[in-house]
Amino acid sequence: MSIAEKLKKEVAARRGDLVALTQDLIRFPTLNPPGANYREICDYLDHRLLRAGFHTKLVRAEGAIGDSDAHPRWNIVARREGATPGPCVHFNSHIDVVEVGHGWTTDPFGGEVKDGKIYGRGACDMKGGLAASIIAAEAFIEICPDYAGAIEISGTADEESGGFGGVAYLAEKGYFNPDRVQHVIIPEPLNKDRICLGHRGVWWAEIETKGEIAHGSMPFLGDCAVRHMGAVVAEMEESLFPALAQKRTDMPVVPEGAKQSTLNINSIHGGEPEQEEGYTGLPSPCVPDRCRMVIDRRFLIEEDIEEVEQEVRDVLERVRETRPGFEYDIRGIHSVLPTMTERDAPVVGAVAGAVRDVFGKEADYVVSPGTYDQKHIDRIGRLKNCIAYGPGILDLAHKPDEYVGIDDMIESAQVMALALIELLGKER
Repeated sequence: MSIAEKLKKEVAARRGDLVALTQDLIRFPTLNPPGANYREICDYLDHRLLRAGFHTKLVRAEGAIGDSDAHPRWNIVARREGATPGPCVHFNSHIDVVEVGHGWTTDPFGGEVKDGKIYGRGACDMKGGLAASIIAAEAFIEICPDYAGAIEISGTADEESGGFGGVAYLAEKGYFNPDRVQHVIIPEPLNKDRICLGHRGVWWAEIETKGEIAHGSMPFLGDCAVRHMGAVVAEMEESLFPALAQKRTDMPVVPEGAKQSTLNINSIHGGEPEQEEGYTGLPSPCVPDRCRMVIDRRFLIEEDIEEVEQEVRDVLERVRETRPGFEYDIRGIHSVLPTMTERDAPVVGAVAGAVRDVFGKEADYVVSPGTYDQKHIDRIGRLKNCIAYGPGILDLAHKPDEYVGIDDMIESAQVMALALIELLGKER
């Protein structure tokens, strides 16, 4: 029996352990915001990985966005050296999950097993992927104890809110320096036969229109900032949205609609603040003198970020030229450049070969419509040899009754384990 066959068999034999590990991880309600139970899940992973022979380090992202004494941003990085020197393969997974939301028919933090699936918030995104990477590494160490190089596994904070208390912080501290780590696999749920090469870019901005407050019975004595914002939305509908729909990318972005440039109006707030729940009074009659809009612009690798920003400023200037009294401010909130790893990168080839071995077919190559922590590994760590590959269906992320398939986790773990053979110098 070949090493590859032995390794696939070893992963399959750990099915019960994989299920139990995934359930345990789901049962930590690591909600972000606010960033709950990060230390608790890191302590659990610390105990688990120490037993497997890893040297572990818990790292608090002190001073990072979101870090506080009430909700410290804890991360764990574990490393296991091989028998001889060689490259390092790093599996990075985020430990945080989004809010539960409504519509669940199972306990969001119960880890219920039903019909070959494990249910719970974060099951798909991405505690199933974290568990699969641990099982893959442990099975590989069992079958190939004399491997060359090193294996790292990290559980990191705050990916759902930008990753600044997690991968960004670790990258700034040198944990993803290319001299230290050579290959990175992020087990995000992109489907078990897909390799995700990167993601589109993002620019968030806040637009504020200005007016003049007055009594609501005499609006002609004021200037309504909400109406000014309505003119901005109308101009976006007239000129910007059609222009964005014409922009197409050669990036293999999924789903199909994300192959074009997109803009989402995230929120609009104008006039009096909403009162707290239970308030029974009426609003006061005022003309709103401020209105704010937050926009979420996703852009393509073929686009320049200065061009992206200028398109929105051009909309505002067209409104200003035709609308008396129109004043505005605009400020950027957040930006990430697009990134895409080349298909001939070593980590891509290794995972593609493993997909071919496990599934008997060629891998699909995709790009994510939204960003994930590859952005920090690329931009801060300067490490290009990075992909996302893991179990789960992306469409289930953040949904009620989120789940991950057990067979999908087993097969993805086999792919990750076989990739280790290729990357750490063993014969397949």
